[in-house]
Parts: sequence; structure tokens; C-alpha cells
Amino acid sequence: MASYRKSTLSLSVKFALRAFSSSTCSSNPNSPILGIHVFRCPDVVGIMAKLSECIAQRGANLHSVDVFVPENKHVFYSRSEFAFDPAYWPRNMMDSDFTNLSRFFNAEKSIVRVPDLDPKYKIAVLASKQDHCLVDLLHRWQEGRLPVDINCVISNHDRIPNTHVMRFLERHGIPYHYLPTTARNKREEEILDLVEDTDFLVLARYMQVLSKGFLESYGKDIINIHHGLLPSFKGGNPSRQAYDAGVKLIGATTHFVTEELDAGPIIEQMVERVSHRDTLRSFVQKSESLEKQCLSKAIKSYCELRVLCYESNKTVVF
Repeated sequence: MASYRKSTLSLSVKFALRAFSSSTCSSNPNSPILGIHVFRCPDVVGIMAKLSECIAQRGANLHSVDVFVPENKHVFYSRSEFAFDPAYWPRNMMDSDFTNLSRFFNAEKSIVRVPDLDPKYKIAVLASKQDHCLVDLLHRWQEGRLPVDINCVISNHDRIPNTHVMRFLERHGIPYHYLPTTARNKREEEILDLVEDTDFLVLARYMQVLSKGFLESYGKDIINIHHGLLPSFKGGNPSRQAYDAGVKLIGATTHFVTEELDAGPIIEQMVERVSHRDTLRSFVQKSESLEKQCLSKAIKSYCELRVLCYESNKTVVF
């Protein structure tokens, strides 16, 4: 069975971390801020000891560590959170320290992020006619609940002026690009130009299939949401089909986009029961609510470095 555990540090390590933190940061108790580090390397003895030492020697305080080692795979995954004082551990020094640690363990991935210091992730949102996921993301962004900057919204649906979405975008200075598509022209070259300066893309019910060429040209992660009525109910109006069939459980899935339609590594899934008491309207409302929650939670997890891909189609979500 795969190992997935909350790491428990020894008392000696904990006392060492506290000692370093107290001795170096006591002059300004309000200065420590959060840092996050994720790691993937061959599984060997001593990784946690070196990781703890790297953090403690700079006067930082290790708050939590999540560790995952897949069954019969000599691969170590971890996500660490630590509090540090940038006066004692400048950002460039932190990068250098973790780079040295990465080289020592021949790591395949080592990422460090300081949310309060680093730029927010820049994203573009692609959407079609349905507004519920797009509107939810915009409001969460406005309220500061999503750690991203939205560069633009791209759609194959023409939203008329003075609608709720268009007023919101205009008020916040977010460009809206209407690119009507056909079976022969998905406008992918134009989309690539518009999203060149983004860190990842979000498909908020964008009802177009992105080609292999687009995925290769973009070269970064794309997050998609779809309802949990697949694969039993496909085609037009799947909610009506599912409602008429009397289903009792609905859901939503957020995943990375790959060449195979709706088959990329899963980031988040949510489900909810429905019953004979539901009307078609309440059925659809529950389904859309799940999609909104599932998508926003996946984006937040991704930005907090909680999502790591392993093997070809699986994810670790810390």
C-alpha cells in the first residue's frame, strides 16, 4: 500500500527548530512569513533530516511536512511549510539553499514559493456560454480567495455589453476576447498569442477540445472542470438525461488537460446525493454548485503547491 502520512518530527529536531527560531527572530516577532517547498527525488535515508537542517540553519521554523512514497516506487515526494524571517533568510539565499539540497539528492523537482513575496500566478480563463464557473472564479478573485491575477477571459461565445460578466470585466480592467470557432478553425493560434504571458490556463466550461499541437505549443498546465454525469450521459443536455434516468449521485471532476479527452490526471472530485424530491432546476443547481467548488478548490490547491503529478496519470494532492 502506498505511504501517505503527516511527518512527525523527532523531539530533538523540534527543539532545534525552536531554538534557531528563538535565537535569530526574537528581535522582530512579527516578521516571519510563510514559505512552501515541494520536493521529488529518489527515496533514500536522510531526506527529512537534511530538509529540516536546511530550514533550521537559517533560523526558520518548520510548521508541517507531508510525505508520500508510492508503493514499490523508490520515489520520495514532500511538501513543507515553514515560517522564516526574510531579514535572516533572503529570498535569493533560500533559492540557493534549496538548489544545493536538490543537487545533493539528485532531485527531479524542487520548487520553493513565498506567497507574500512572490508574484501571483498569471492565468487566462477560457469559457463558452455557461457563466456559472466563470462568474464564481471572478468573484473569488475579487474577494482575494484565489491567489492569481487574471490576464484575460477568452470565449467562443459573444457576451453582449452591459451584462453582469461584461460589467465586472470592464470595472476591473480584464480584457474579454471573443473568438468564434468552427469545426475547421478553433482559433488556437490567436489563443496562444493571448495566453503567452500566463503561468497556467483554466477552462471554466470551455466547450472546445484543444488540439495536441496547442498543448505542445503552450507547454504549461491547463486545468479543466467537467460535471460528474460523464460517461453515462453524453451529448446534448446531459443534466436532463441524468434527471430523467433518476440518478442518485452527481459530481464534478477537475483535472489536467491532456491529449486524451477528459482523461488527464485528476486534481479534485466532489459528489452530492440527489433524490426523487429534486426538480430538474434543483438538480442542475446542485450540479453547477459542485463544479464551481471543485474548480476553485483545485486552482487554490495548485497555487499552494499541493498538487504533484506522478507516474503518467496520477496526482499527489497534499
